[in-house]
Amino acid sequence: MISNPTTAVDKTPKNTKLTSNQALSPDPNLPAPGGSLRFKLRRLAPTLTGETMRIFIDGKYYDEKNAKISVFDHGLLYGDGVFEGIRAYHGRVFKLAEHIDRLFNSAHAILLKIPMTRAGIIRAVVECCRQNKIRDGYIRLVVTRGVGTLGLNPHKCKRPSVIIIAGKIQLYPPEFYQRGLDLVTVATARNLHSALNPAIKSLNYLNNIMAKIEALNSGCEEAIMLNSEGFVAECTGDNLFIVKAGQLLTPPLSAGALYGITRGVVMELARESGMAVGEPNLTRYDLFNADECFLTGTGAELIPVVKIDGRVIGSGKPGPATKKLVGQFRELTKVSGEPIYP
Repeated sequence: MISNPTTAVDKTPKNTKLTSNQALSPDPNLPAPGGSLRFKLRRLAPTLTGETMRIFIDGKYYDEKNAKISVFDHGLLYGDGVFEGIRAYHGRVFKLAEHIDRLFNSAHAILLKIPMTRAGIIRAVVECCRQNKIRDGYIRLVVTRGVGTLGLNPHKCKRPSVIIIAGKIQLYPPEFYQRGLDLVTVATARNLHSALNPAIKSLNYLNNIMAKIEALNSGCEEAIMLNSEGFVAECTGDNLFIVKAGQLLTPPLSAGALYGITRGVVMELARESGMAVGEPNLTRYDLFNADECFLTGTGAELIPVVKIDGRVIGSGKPGPATKKLVGQFRELTKVSGEPIYP
């Protein structure tokens, strides 16, 4: 991991002013807590009430009011681009190098050349956190195909755009980290590898959004998505784990699961504590009869699951293995990551 990032040059006029959106409450600590398009940052809020959010777009910083991209950007017109969600804890950006590697892998898969180096993006992410006084927060890193025509041809897009937003996010109400989530399996299947590979973290999230709508219509916060063969793939925004007979099990990447950064961290923590870890194909039957279940994701962190499709999982409460992994994860975030402040 690259350390001691250099400070980026700030070319933003100093007299810009903005009344910020109301800041969201802090993220729950587990288990408890041209024409242009203006980015509406409803879930991503300034880190300090009254502070102006500063957003990085193509090497410059803008306040929220002036953070704009063209309506002809193919990221808007076609969902053509890639992104990462990244966490900062205790003044460090967690697993930053891993997120940047995944960003470049996604971009490579869709033939999108990012106009910055890995080291340059790492420096920009860290500096954006400094600009927004982030110690604990969430960073959204976006690379769009860039401005083009109204046609599909990506070769008409001359230069991709890089956008970095550093603020806060809360995916689930804090009480669910205490008592656990209810999940529902939805009809919307995970994308085929031969269509839009689920490993690509693209701006086209409609597959996930349609599944999320089904979950919300069913009164649940999150949904389980199956692949075309009927095996469990993942949830709409999280990887899924179960505990059965002392083993930690999660769907394989080949089933349609995202290459989750938090997923990998949790698997490593489990192995270090002596727990057997497997990646078999899982069915709904396996989930119903699990001893424990939980989800992982950068935004969600680790959150217990206590009911799936009306079936109570285990004791109906967050289990001991889940609680232990939550504690291990929290301890790791205190000491690991790219320093934001010298």
